[in-house]
Amino acid sequence: MSFLLKSPVPRIDQVGVEERANTFKKRSIKNEAKALGLKMTVSMMDLTTLEGADTKGKVSRLCRKARQPMASRYDCPPCGAVCVYPIQVAHAVKELEGTPIPVASVATGFPSGQYPLKLRLADVKGAVQSGAREIDMVISRGTFLEGKLAEVSDEISAVKAVCGDAHLKVIFETGELQTYDHVRLVSQLAIEAGGDFIKTSTGKVSPAATLPVTLVMLETVRDHFLETGRKIGVKPAGGIRTAKEALQYLAMVSETLGDDWLTPELFRFGASSLLGDVELQLAKLIEGNYQSADYFSNS
Repeated sequence: MSFLLKSPVPRIDQVGVEERANTFKKRSIKNEAKALGLKMTVSMMDLTTLEGADTKGKVSRLCRKARQPMASRYDCPPCGAVCVYPIQVAHAVKELEGTPIPVASVATGFPSGQYPLKLRLADVKGAVQSGAREIDMVISRGTFLEGKLAEVSDEISAVKAVCGDAHLKVIFETGELQTYDHVRLVSQLAIEAGGDFIKTSTGKVSPAATLPVTLVMLETVRDHFLETGRKIGVKPAGGIRTAKEALQYLAMVSETLGDDWLTPELFRFGASSLLGDVELQLAKLIEGNYQSADYFSNS
């Protein structure tokens, strides 16, 4: 299967990856560094609403939250992006006008990816024309698991071409890929096909993001950078709910890829439910005691 790829794909030591990932759960972070890490986490969040009941009002509230996640006294940065379905892109763009916050849009038959390529490309084209600066593309896991790697690669390349200047995040739905070897293979495939980011999950399937899976993706990005000098972004999405977990991911990014990747341009969290806990923990560090969760709604 690796004949399609420019570089050989190493096999993954499952035990080694899981042991290495578990070490990041034991990191101790001092309060000053923790506050910086929590603010960094907010700046890396893609605030997302992907429900059939999404309305313009809900999108407007999400955009306001992205612009100012917390009261000004907390000196909290804006979020990394707002992610919506293609039909809501134009409204989100209008709501975020005058800010540096990009609008991202899931396309290509999200979340299943089980649509003809022509329809998926039209989906992307419409989102980009409406102002999306980032496209979150979901691959067809069935096609990948059938071993049709050339087809998956061609589809990613075709979507990238339609994206124009918009960044392409390629979603794998790692919970359906069965093995770490598959995660490594599809990560390299997506990178070589032109993806700007590789992303774990849609958030619609469990398990979603995990530390071991994300570590495999980070190591793929590291090896590609060492070989080519090209920096690829990584986005764990789904299942990350606490500030403590987010800091574990940041430590893993720093130790695997270096601090150059600790920026919204190269690392994102796809976890809107994470924001509430991060706000509570940040407020506690600044105020000295826990605040009511009612003050920190996600919309």
